[in-house]
Amino acid sequence: MPETTDHYSVLGVPRDATQEQIKKAYRRLARELHPDVNPAPEAQERFKLVTYAYEVLSDPQSRAEYDNGGASASGSFGFGDIFDAFFGSGGGASRGPATRSSRGQDALLRVDVSLRDVVFGASTSVEVDTAVTCPTCSGSCCQPGTEPVRCDLCGGTGQINRRVQSLLGTMVTAVPCSKCRGFGTIIESPCVTCSGQGRVRQSRDLTVDIPAGMDDGMRLRLSGAGEAGVAGGAPGDLYVEVHVTADPVFSRDGDDLQCTLVVPMTDAVLGSTVTVDTFDGPVDLTVRPGVQSGEQITVKGYGVGRLRGTGRGDLRAVVQVVTPEKLSAQERELIEKFSSLRRDEAPHLAEFKQGLFARLRDRFTS
Repeated sequence: MPETTDHYSVLGVPRDATQEQIKKAYRRLARELHPDVNPAPEAQERFKLVTYAYEVLSDPQSRAEYDNGGASASGSFGFGDIFDAFFGSGGGASRGPATRSSRGQDALLRVDVSLRDVVFGASTSVEVDTAVTCPTCSGSCCQPGTEPVRCDLCGGTGQINRRVQSLLGTMVTAVPCSKCRGFGTIIESPCVTCSGQGRVRQSRDLTVDIPAGMDDGMRLRLSGAGEAGVAGGAPGDLYVEVHVTADPVFSRDGDDLQCTLVVPMTDAVLGSTVTVDTFDGPVDLTVRPGVQSGEQITVKGYGVGRLRGTGRGDLRAVVQVVTPEKLSAQERELIEKFSSLRRDEAPHLAEFKQGLFARLRDRFTS
């Protein structure tokens, strides 16, 4: 509490105020600022100042010392005790000793997998650097052969009771034991391997199963594979974020795989059967005579395994007809002869054909 605080100004009373005036001012401000009535943080801070000022000025001896420029504290107990009397476990109620152990934190790891891995599912080995249970003390925090001893100050309760005088009379509040820090026991021989923490950092290899159908950015939760807890506490979880690397040939569209099938002009005209390499091995694709660029050749069941279902998606090969840019004299002669035999129309703009959804939209908006 700042030494420059004017306790009379805090309570709003003159320096020659009587004890009854001081008590009355405190009661009025306490009813206004008590956290049960006013939960605002600034109100709680002001309530601390008001309560502290009252404890100094309500005692004739501490008030005299304060008026003479002495310490602003009451001398019998600190402000923390006063505040605990209002918000702590009043009446001497005991919460029991605190536990040393606590749950470990969750950890996040990113793993790169190929498109093939998410098509079929795969297992991959990753290196994880986390806290693990100390191998020397097995999380007990003590040197092998030793154990915590009961605190002789609090008798193993982890708390000690303090009596304070306040406006409400004599109050008993339980505060953590200063010797054992509220644990009720003291570790006299901490484990030298983990410095009494019950855990150490360690790198380890972990096998992660990537199910078929995982998509880029999805996460897997591995229960209990995260950071080990302090003093034998339960471990946290490990989250594995999947990053799917780009494939040079195939791309993904939902559960389907897509690729581009380059077809020479002659094969597009005459039709052909093309053998292509897929994730399942060689597959024959039938190119119909007269195929056009943009058409798709679908192979059922050769896509990505479904994450929450059975079966797989499809493989869709999009046709791209390639027109030769350079022709030999003989090739040009044959093409010209072919053109004369076809007697096709000259190049022209095609008639615009409105799609089904566009026609429905125009019908309802007209």
